[in-house]
Amino acid sequence: MRLHRAALVSTLLCLTTLLIHTESTQPPFSCDLSDPSTKSYPFCRTSLPISQRARDLVSRLTLDEKVAQLVNTAPAIPRLGVPAYEWWSEALHGVADAGYGIQFNGRINGATSFPQVILTAATFDAHLWYRIGQAIGTEARAVYNEGQAKGMTFWAPNINVFRDPRWGRGQETPGEDPLVTGKYAISYVRGVQGDSFEGGKLKDGHLQASACCKHFTAYDLDRWQGVDRYGFDAQVSKQDLADTYQPPFQSCIQQGQASGIMCAYNRVNGVPNCADYNLLSNIARGKWGFQGYITSDCDAVSIIHDNQGYAKSPEDAVADVLKAGMDVNCGSYLKNYTKSAVQQRKLPESSVDRALQNLFSVRMRLGLFSGNPNKMLYGDIGPSQVCTKEHQNLALEAARNGIVLLKNSARLLPLSKTKTTSVAIIGPNGNNAHTFVGNYAGPPCKSVTLFQATQQYVKNTMYHQGCNAINCTSVSIPEAVGIAKAADHVILIVGLDQSQEREDHDRKDLVLPGKQQSLIASVAKAAKKPVIMVLLCGGPVDISFAKYDPKIGSILWAGYPGEAGGIALAEIIFGDHNPGGKLPMTWYPKDFIKVPMTDMRMRPEPSSGYPGRTYRFYTGRKVYQFGYGLSYTRYVYEFVSVTRNKLHLGKSMAAGSSESLQYMSVSELGTEFCERATISATVGVNNLGKMAGKHPVLLFVKQAKLTNGNPIKQLVGFHSVTLKAGERAEVEFALNPCDHLSRANEDGLMVIEGGSHHLVVGDEEYPIDIVI
Repeated sequence: MRLHRAALVSTLLCLTTLLIHTESTQPPFSCDLSDPSTKSYPFCRTSLPISQRARDLVSRLTLDEKVAQLVNTAPAIPRLGVPAYEWWSEALHGVADAGYGIQFNGRINGATSFPQVILTAATFDAHLWYRIGQAIGTEARAVYNEGQAKGMTFWAPNINVFRDPRWGRGQETPGEDPLVTGKYAISYVRGVQGDSFEGGKLKDGHLQASACCKHFTAYDLDRWQGVDRYGFDAQVSKQDLADTYQPPFQSCIQQGQASGIMCAYNRVNGVPNCADYNLLSNIARGKWGFQGYITSDCDAVSIIHDNQGYAKSPEDAVADVLKAGMDVNCGSYLKNYTKSAVQQRKLPESSVDRALQNLFSVRMRLGLFSGNPNKMLYGDIGPSQVCTKEHQNLALEAARNGIVLLKNSARLLPLSKTKTTSVAIIGPNGNNAHTFVGNYAGPPCKSVTLFQATQQYVKNTMYHQGCNAINCTSVSIPEAVGIAKAADHVILIVGLDQSQEREDHDRKDLVLPGKQQSLIASVAKAAKKPVIMVLLCGGPVDISFAKYDPKIGSILWAGYPGEAGGIALAEIIFGDHNPGGKLPMTWYPKDFIKVPMTDMRMRPEPSSGYPGRTYRFYTGRKVYQFGYGLSYTRYVYEFVSVTRNKLHLGKSMAAGSSESLQYMSVSELGTEFCERATISATVGVNNLGKMAGKHPVLLFVKQAKLTNGNPIKQLVGFHSVTLKAGERAEVEFALNPCDHLSRANEDGLMVIEGGSHHLVVGDEEYPIDIVI
């Protein structure tokens, strides 16, 4: 979020004290049932439809009152008993005080800090994601009910596809695959908002808390070689929009039923996202049926005039975004210029009314216009439901199951708990709990470093920082080597932190910072046995040197594993947990930085040497591939059954001269055909090892001939199974050909091509012929 240039905190809240009770722990609310001056208003009648109540409230406002409500820090309206409201709160991987809405200054002084999203995604466990969303939603409501929150609209999840490995905010996302990202969005949003994951509807439209999918759309560059997110004009093809950038947002809206969207800073093909009527109104609200509010990213309205020069005046910028369908401005621009835009007849007041109806509808769905929220739905959630043992165990489970084993030569891991008498932990992240939580995090319930957790297994555990800091501009090799020589085993914990990758800070390279590699090589050479290397980082790092160094026996990638990350790592290292995470993004070689970060193309262009992006299209060398991850046991797969190996689509109705293969348009096939043509594929999974484990099964599809910009392969399903040693299970995948066997053509239309397709799981393949 871009910081405001002026203070936005309203002083009018104090005027409503008599209307909202006097206890310091009482959350603000409207429509006090004991107050005869307000309970007669139609907008207070819960028996009426929310849309009607919102229209009634907006109709009672003056233009000045309306304008004041269009910013994130909305003031009170004392004459109507409407309290102040703060739209900006954060809950990316736990309730956070990163926005203006949450304060950990009372009975609740922290919240469960789950792993950063990129690591949670590595579990490939949609139900786990939902449970995390549930926990966050519960803790969010508890903070509000305790009177420590000024709002319940949380600007998460971040569902931009992790397109470029240098992006500083890739850590916030579920990775590079649109299907995974969309599934994560659905799970998180349903959990936070209080929906039933099994398909039940929201209780009368009420929200436990409000989730907001961001950043809409094609936003994945913050600051690179003089280009920043405020001025960047992303040139994106219809094809890439259709099959990469937009699908997660469509899933978030249609299946997740998100109540909020955030439009991004950047332009797409010349048009600022927040001023794009086609994007916000035609697509999101019209085509996808979005019902909720749309917020700008912070100061994203001001940059339309100030940075981008798209609007000729501030009033033009305000008119552009409100006409496009945006509702609330994180910042002060709408407060400053909306009235003059109306007076200059650049903006009809009806556009303001439309925005306010969306905003008040969401506040009503949150129960803030139904009397005392502590006595309503979700009113019994309090401090005892924050940092519960259950939530902390869930954070540990997520870290355990997300951590990825990248290397384990000669089965170095797990270490023996009985034979290991001394351990040396070396590296700047070894005893630093703060690094573990990543960005957009609040105070965790508790913090345990790897050094502290390892001491629970081996009393003689030594620690040395090795570097002065994570940037490792100076290194203490002699001291680190001395400690390494004295220990049975050495754990090197290195990588990145928020000084290297974060919002507004993209990386310049893909290697370890400073002298980290020198530290690693020196310690590994001196140690008695091959060392264990633990990487904390959100984005990928080229660690080819370690991958092929026999003195580095094991490598674990731990992302930013949250408050329980130290415990999870120790459990894996000493064999109390079998790692099963798989990489949710490609790990590129260091020379990938030759590719301009500003090039938004997903598909390769062999004639110019452009290699493409992500596992679906990238044609270059990989350090590690998407979906890679080892285990302490061995799993094998087989296709048990596939309900059809041939699919007849009928005569082609959409073949064009630009296509080398016959194909059919998904829209012309129709929903009924697509559902009737569903293919059921059952995959058998065997644990042939001696240790139980939780294992994600990833099902891909690929075409025999790569033409017309087809993906090399495409993930079409994933499911996580827990198997005991020697146990076997069967996993069934339902494949809708219109969703899973289609691709986007150059016009952005989804089509199914004739020819041979292959289902792929592990090393096993199953052919399906599509006949047109």
